[in-house]
Amino acid sequence: MTVSSGPVQITGYAAHAKGADLVPFTYDAPALGADDVHIEISHCGVCHSDIHTLDEGWGPTAYPCIVGHEIVGTVQAIGEHVTHLAVGDRVGVGAQCGACSRCSTCLHGKDNLCGHGVFTYNATHPSGRVAYGGYAQAVRVPGDYAFKLPADLPSDVAAPLLCAGVTVFAPLKRHMFPGARVGVVGIGGLGHLAVQFAKALGASEVVGLSTSDRKAKDAAALGATKFVVLNSPEAFAANSNTLDIILCTASHHDMPWDAYVNLLDAEGKFIVVGLPEDSIKINLASVIFRQRSIVGSLIGAKNEIVDMLDFAAKHKVRPWIETMPMTEVNTAIARLRKGDVTYRFVLKNE
Repeated sequence: MTVSSGPVQITGYAAHAKGADLVPFTYDAPALGADDVHIEISHCGVCHSDIHTLDEGWGPTAYPCIVGHEIVGTVQAIGEHVTHLAVGDRVGVGAQCGACSRCSTCLHGKDNLCGHGVFTYNATHPSGRVAYGGYAQAVRVPGDYAFKLPADLPSDVAAPLLCAGVTVFAPLKRHMFPGARVGVVGIGGLGHLAVQFAKALGASEVVGLSTSDRKAKDAAALGATKFVVLNSPEAFAANSNTLDIILCTASHHDMPWDAYVNLLDAEGKFIVVGLPEDSIKINLASVIFRQRSIVGSLIGAKNEIVDMLDFAAKHKVRPWIETMPMTEVNTAIARLRKGDVTYRFVLKNE
C-alpha cells in the first residue's frame, strides 16, 4: 500500500455533541511533517477516558471529536527526519502524541509531564492542526510517539497496553520495592493489568480491593494472592495498616478516601491513576499520623512506554479483551457505559 506524504483525507467515527453517537466523519489531514508518520490503523482500544471526553466529564470537548488513544497499526509513510521507523513497521500510539522536548521535564525524561504536551485527541498540535484519535482508518502523529511493537505482542493485545498498560506499569515501576505488599483498587480495564504487572515486578502480595466479590475469581486467575471485599467500616478496619502501596484505578469522587488510605501501613503510598470528575474530600490526619503519601501519576513517558512493552512481552502480561469491528463502535461505547466488558474492548478495522 502506498500513501501520499501530501495532504490526505482520513475517515473516522466522531461525536458532534456531548453524549452523541459516533458517526462517520472525514477530515483533511495536512501534508506529512518532516518528523511525522502516517499510520494505517488496524486496532484501537476503548478506554474510559474516551467516555469522559465524549461526555465532557473532564472539561470542554472540541467537537467534532474522534477519540481513541490505544492505537496499533502499520507505518505507511514517514517524514524525512524520521530514522527510527520504516514503512511497514508495526507500531503503537498511546494517549500522548507530542511534547516540546525542551523544558526541564522533557530533558529529564518526563515528557508526559510537559506543560506543552499534546494529547492524542481533543487537543491541538503546535502547528494548529487538530489532534484526532484512533477510532479511524488512519492517523498522522509525530514519529517520536509511535512505538515499534515487540514481535510477540499481537496487535489486538498490544492496543490496551498503550494507555491502560503504561498508566499502571509506570507508577508501579517507580514506587515498588522488592517484596512490597500491593493493593489494587478496582479490578477493571486498568486494574486487571495492574495485578499482573505488580506480580511480575516482584510484589510479595497482590491484593484485589473491591466493594463486592464479583471479580474475586478473575483476580485470582490474574495473579492476585488475596481478594478483599470492602463493603463496610468493619471490613476497612480489619484490613487497615496491611499494605505498602495501593494503586487506585477507581474514579468515583464519593469513595471513602480516608478509609482506603488507612489500609496503608506506615509510610505507605496511595497512587492515584483514576481521575474523578469532581473534587474529593480527605482528612489529612490519615496521611500525616502514619507518614503516608498520596501520589499522582499521568500515563507514562516515552522511555516508560518502551520499557512497559518489552516487559509485557517478556513476562506475558496480557489484557483480557473482547474484539469488535470498528463499525460497531457505538455498541462498544454503550456496553462500556454499563460496565459490560471483561476487561477491555478492542476495535478492529476489517
